[in-house]
Order: sequence, then C-alpha cells, then structure tokens
Amino acid sequence: MSKEDPRIAVLMGTKDGAAFIDEQLRSLLAQSHPLIDLWISDDGSVDGTTAIIEAWRPCWSKGRMTLLEGPRQGFAANFRSMILDRRIEADCYAFCDQDDIWEPDRLETAVRWMQGLDARTPLMFCSRTATMTEAGSLVGHSPLFRRPPSFRNALVQSIAGGNTILLNAAARGLLATACARTGFVSHDWWAYLIVTAAGGIVRYDPRPLVRYRQHPANLVGANVSWQARVSRLGRLFRGEFAGWTDLNLDGLAVNRDLLTPEAAACLDLFTSGRQGGLFHRLAGLRKSGVYRQTFAGTLGLYLAFILGRI
Repeated sequence: MSKEDPRIAVLMGTKDGAAFIDEQLRSLLAQSHPLIDLWISDDGSVDGTTAIIEAWRPCWSKGRMTLLEGPRQGFAANFRSMILDRRIEADCYAFCDQDDIWEPDRLETAVRWMQGLDARTPLMFCSRTATMTEAGSLVGHSPLFRRPPSFRNALVQSIAGGNTILLNAAARGLLATACARTGFVSHDWWAYLIVTAAGGIVRYDPRPLVRYRQHPANLVGANVSWQARVSRLGRLFRGEFAGWTDLNLDGLAVNRDLLTPEAAACLDLFTSGRQGGLFHRLAGLRKSGVYRQTFAGTLGLYLAFILGRI
C-alpha cells in the first residue's frame, strides 16, 4: 500500500437507525484519516433515517456520500450487496453499523498497519470493542483474544465485529469473488474465513477502537461478563452453531479453488471430524488443529464434538 493517504470506502448498513445514526456520522467525520467515501445502504427504514442521511450530504467533507437502496433481506444480504457493488471503488474498505461510535483513529490505526505490508496480499484489520448501553454509558469490553488469528480459528469462531474491520483492495476483491458464489451467516465471520483460507493476513488489535452500542433486547448477550460467555457456550451445546457451521462449510465448498493447500487440508479434516463415531470425530478435530481463542472455548468445542453439536 502506498505511503500516501489511501481512499477508504466506508460501507454502512442502516435500518430504522434514526435515534443514533447522527452520533455515528459525527464520529466518522471526526476520523483522523482524511479521505473517506461513505456508502450507505438503507434496508427499508421507515423512521426518518434516510432524511437524516440526506441532511448530512452537504456536511460530508471527506469525500463522497452515496445513499443506496438495500435488498431488504436482512443485514447479511445488505452488506453482501455492498461487497458486490462494482460502483464502490477505493484503496481500502471498512464495514460500519449505524449506531456505534468510532474512536478518532480507528481507521488511521488500521491503515498504518497495512502500509507496512505487501498490498498484493489480502489484508484484514480488526479490533476489540468497548461496549456501551443504549444511552452511551460504557459498561465493559469484548473478550481480549491472545491466540493468533488463523483459518483454524475462523472455522469455529468469529473474533471481531464487522464494525471494526478494514480490508485492503486485495481482500475486498477476494471477498467479492467468494460472495458472488454464495451468501453467508455474517459478513464479519465470512470475511475472517475467506481471508485466512486464501492465505491472507489478519491483524487483531487488542485496543478497543469502536464503542459498540448494546440495546435492551440484546444487552444480556453483550461480551462483558462470565454470564455472557456461559450463554455462548450454551448455544454451542444446544447445537445452534452447527447450523451456522453448515452454512459456512457449504460456502467454503463452492470457493474451494480460493483456498491454500493447507487450508483445504484443515477443512477436510474438520469436515470429516463432524461425522462418524466418537473417536473418529475427536481424531479429526485434533488433527485439524482447529481451536477457539480461550481454553474454556476450546474445551467447549471438544465437548460439543463429543455430543455431536457442531
């Protein structure tokens, strides 16, 4: 990547976000990075969200602001539509939710890391988040992960929210190729899977660069407590992750030509390990080297394999 300031396309998905989008847009305008094109795909808002966006147009001084009509098929399809939109061209691409607050150097930090690497390599930056209530009070942080990002981790875990991700052009092109062939569970998990599967580099920054707003309906699921971690393990044991894993594996199957030989071998061992008897499953899991970021998470993964829940 050039040492000059790259142009960043921020891809924001909106749906009835009038209560908070102004605060998010202010945090985007306050970014220390100077060149930002803002692409907003609205998925059928009925609360005045688009009117707020239109009012912001003359205030946007960092580049272009473009409002798109979303596919109205849910958040995953909305972000997929922007990943595939050929009108969106830039040096780097960031995903953005409508109700968060970005730290002023959120983009600059990611760009600085990318500028030290080969731009031909797919690169993905992500980070930890701070968690805040609907009213904006900070209440905690997402888990701090210490193990290296990798395809072996991505098969069973999404380590960062899409609201923290920055992709270089090579990663966006790779992701667009994969997305043209299949949908996905979530854009952040899918990006982590595809970039690592193709031999790209992922950087997880331990510093919280985004304040992630939790609403009353989902605050119980916030990544701020042991109760939340137990809740995630509970979903694992109930088999909820199994359906998501099925969709991810189906997507990887139709994109097998993008995988490195090492990733393909890991994928085969993991896929085989989900079938057959107990000892066969455990042997496949062990040989694949798949892991979650924490000891408790990896232990839960093995227990879920024993119970046939993943």
